Amino acid sequence: MFDTGMMELLTEGILNTLYMTVVSTCMAYAIGLPLGVILCVTDKDGVYPVPTVNKILGFIINLIRSVPFLILLVFIMPFTRAIVGTTIGTTGTIVPLVVSAFPFVARVVESSLKEVDGGVIEAAQSMGSSTFQIIYKVLIPEAKPSLIIGAAISITTILGYSAMAGFVGGGGLGKIAINYGYYRYQRDIMAISVLFLVIIVQIFQEIGMRVARLTDKRIK
Repeated sequence: MFDTGMMELLTEGILNTLYMTVVSTCMAYAIGLPLGVILCVTDKDGVYPVPTVNKILGFIINLIRSVPFLILLVFIMPFTRAIVGTTIGTTGTIVPLVVSAFPFVARVVESSLKEVDGGVIEAAQSMGSSTFQIIYKVLIPEAKPSLIIGAAISITTILGYSAMAGFVGGGGLGKIAINYGYYRYQRDIMAISVLFLVIIVQIFQEIGMRVARLTDKRIK
């Protein structure tokens, strides 16, 4: 169906997509995970209520989340160029992916942590556990299955963003689908690019669900 050159291009597109998605997800979690913990802990019903901090941080996160990815990508181009030296290609896409994804990750983490049974937290508090100990010995371990499922959702969301970046010079399968499938009307290339994206999403989703089940103490 495709010549060797096209197969090499698709292979490179898959690798670039995986590179963008995995690196962006790791960096988004490096920022979003602690922010999500802060949102949960400083909530009025949290273990260390600080309503002012919670409201300000929540406002900033909601503000960034409200900006559509393509608009955000274009808006922060000067920042992206200052960080990585380019605004196009695989590397140039990582910065806007992280900026767009970390608020989403923060909210996912916050939601997961708030699912933890309050009785477990109260028991830890009654034994004199500090806020730090409650976070790392109670909240995060108890919320682990939900956090893993949230990570699977986050990585597939970031994968979708990476595909959209193809419209403005981003790399990966999104760029191939747009440059060849859309601009050159090669529908077969667009179809195979979309198929690969779907397969990657399903793989990430299945891995996340399996790991979540393995770590869920309720089903053992």
